[in-house]
Amino acid sequence: MRPSRLQAARGYNSRVDAPNSWFGSRTRRWSRRWVAACAAGAIAITACWPLHAAERVTLTNGFHLACDHQLETGGKVRLYTSPGSDNFLEVDAAEIAEVEAIPNRRPPPAASDLATVSAKASAVPSHAELKELIARAGAQHNLDTDLLASVVRAESGGNVRAISRAGAEGLMQLMPATATQLGVGDRFRPDENIAGGTAYLDALLTRYHENLAFALAAYNAGPAAVDKYHGVPPYPETRGYVARVIREFNRRKIAEMRSRGAIAGNRKSHSAR
Repeated sequence: MRPSRLQAARGYNSRVDAPNSWFGSRTRRWSRRWVAACAAGAIAITACWPLHAAERVTLTNGFHLACDHQLETGGKVRLYTSPGSDNFLEVDAAEIAEVEAIPNRRPPPAASDLATVSAKASAVPSHAELKELIARAGAQHNLDTDLLASVVRAESGGNVRAISRAGAEGLMQLMPATATQLGVGDRFRPDENIAGGTAYLDALLTRYHENLAFALAAYNAGPAAVDKYHGVPPYPETRGYVARVIREFNRRKIAEMRSRGAIAGNRKSHSAR
């Protein structure tokens, strides 16, 4: 069982006056990191890879990452997703299964493919369809669907065509460069956006050792800001964002508990009869 992120999140909540959080093993439904993903086959982020990337790294759990360069230190390997030194995923050297060079050019998509993608991008998913997309992404990355739904709500309010002032786009508000690194070809296509955003949040949770507050802050302000301040940066927008996601996550979990309690009460009542 991986360590709970309960203590770190509660410590953060006390500073931003957010309610107590529902964290621990249920946030990332594991018995061991990546077990569910490995059992399912692989965590795949295929599609397109960034033009500048030099390598395609495959981890032992099946996760693929477009890597610009690497740095090995003390048995750990930092996989940098951009030419700079800010954006990286740190893994154990033993977790790297394969490294292969990837071409620096991609063939242009066929006209029929572009038409298909365009049609899908314009489609607005129903509530049930959105829930299914989130559930699928959560299952792939072993993340709680209520957490992902809370991020979607805070990021875009469920608006497929949402665009922020900074240029982030889609349901999970992916910046163009981040989306490219994650292999997201169309940021307004709900399934690609959610898959990319979930993979990014998953990578941030790994980077910050399952500290949810830090991962959410990095999702909002970027990993460089979290690294600079060694925690949640003192930006009002970022602190407010982290608190909103945590509150929404708590609300969903409380509602789930009440619903289960009501169902259990009804069953006992019928049994007594």
